[in-house]
Amino acid sequence: MNYFHVDAFTSRPFAGNPAGVVPLDRWPADALMQEIAAELQLSETAFFVPEGEGFGLRWFTPEAEVDLCGHATLASAHVLFTELSPGRTTVRFTSQAGPLDVRIADGRLTLDFPARPPRPVDEPALLAQVGAALGRAPSALLRSRDLCAVYDTQEDVRALAPDMGRLGDLDPDGFGAVSVTAPGEGEIDFVSRFFAPRQGIPEDPVTGSAHCHLIPLWAARLGKSELRARQISRRGGDLWCRLRGDRVDIGGHAVLVARGTLAL
Repeated sequence: MNYFHVDAFTSRPFAGNPAGVVPLDRWPADALMQEIAAELQLSETAFFVPEGEGFGLRWFTPEAEVDLCGHATLASAHVLFTELSPGRTTVRFTSQAGPLDVRIADGRLTLDFPARPPRPVDEPALLAQVGAALGRAPSALLRSRDLCAVYDTQEDVRALAPDMGRLGDLDPDGFGAVSVTAPGEGEIDFVSRFFAPRQGIPEDPVTGSAHCHLIPLWAARLGKSELRARQISRRGGDLWCRLRGDRVDIGGHAVLVARGTLAL
């Protein structure tokens, strides 16, 4: 199996979010894909196979398969556009989340993803648990696929030092992930961080799928459909965002760091 290591949502190596990309001719056993993801120990490893005019796409964390992943989709498209089919500028993936289109223009890739507007959570006990796990009470708590804690400033978000054990115990019937967000500064409209210890991802460097709910949230709060976002993890990443009704555009760059072969 060929293997590619791509840093997504960055224009330089060793920043953004690293993803494994494994192109295949046909699907192997699910257990093998999970073992490969566990071996690589990246937040997600993507696997894709030809399907009609496009490709079927699946994503695995070190612990489990997920229903949607942004950075590994961006990385997969980057591998197709630059390594496997140079000159190609669009691709359609089929996935658990439905069809996902990716296009490239002027070196920037743009994901066409579903919008998942968050809804307010009116559960004082859960709000208190989230505040205790994150080390600081948020000003608001919402839910989409993930819990979303809203803070007043980006320094509030940057300073968080979560208790991963407590975070992993939150929302036992849900996905088990928490995004945290606040208004940005200067040209950046909003910032975020993302934690999913139950999925084997203590802190995800840059989380495209979280922007499916962050974009509708901040588009409504700021009264604008085009936004600049930054995930302020240690590695960091930049995203160009747009709300289009029930879809969102999530744009960013990607860099190939390594290519090789899995000897299985």
